[in-house]
Amino acid sequence: MRKTLLIIPLAAFALAGCAATTAERVSARVAAGPACPKAWLQGWQKLANRIHAPVYCPTYLPDPLTAQIGGRWNNIDSVDKDGSYLIGFVWQELGQEIHVNLRGYPGRTKVPTCRSIELVGGKKRVSTVPCFADSRGQKKIGELRVTMYTVNQDADQWHVLYAWKHAGSLYTVSQHVAPPLTFPKVVQSLNRITRSLVLVDPAQ
Repeated sequence: MRKTLLIIPLAAFALAGCAATTAERVSARVAAGPACPKAWLQGWQKLANRIHAPVYCPTYLPDPLTAQIGGRWNNIDSVDKDGSYLIGFVWQELGQEIHVNLRGYPGRTKVPTCRSIELVGGKKRVSTVPCFADSRGQKKIGELRVTMYTVNQDADQWHVLYAWKHAGSLYTVSQHVAPPLTFPKVVQSLNRITRSLVLVDPAQ
């Protein structure tokens, strides 16, 4: 009986020690926050190195999209001479679309301008307009304070767009309002995408 009494407490102590170790590991992962998945990190690191500025890797995109630059769903991979970039991901099927764009404007925080073409009296009139307009105010999502825009141009047309500033640069993420998602669902999706963003610095 004495041996039994000694073994039980020791076993219980060992199990408690294992549980504590597991809890510590979970806590460490939570404290560290999300990380850009290895399968995606190479593309985002390459982009950061190319423009010599930080970029934001989304660790979550709505199903079936993944944020792998050069992957199956990556439809736009564009970098201008000034270092500004547009990375897009899209899924389309039978009149339905899930389309997410991420942009960055290194060294600039002002909303860029886009060309607008309209017909007036049968003639084309070209003017410049803000690329992101109709602000719906600001809100804090995670560590970012974003401004929501609902009237946007070019690749972000018909998208809800969030814009924020970091280290003297402007960044955006947008999603198309289209079936199978409604406006409220797109906003929920953008909130989740924004919370998942991880900053990737250029390699020294």
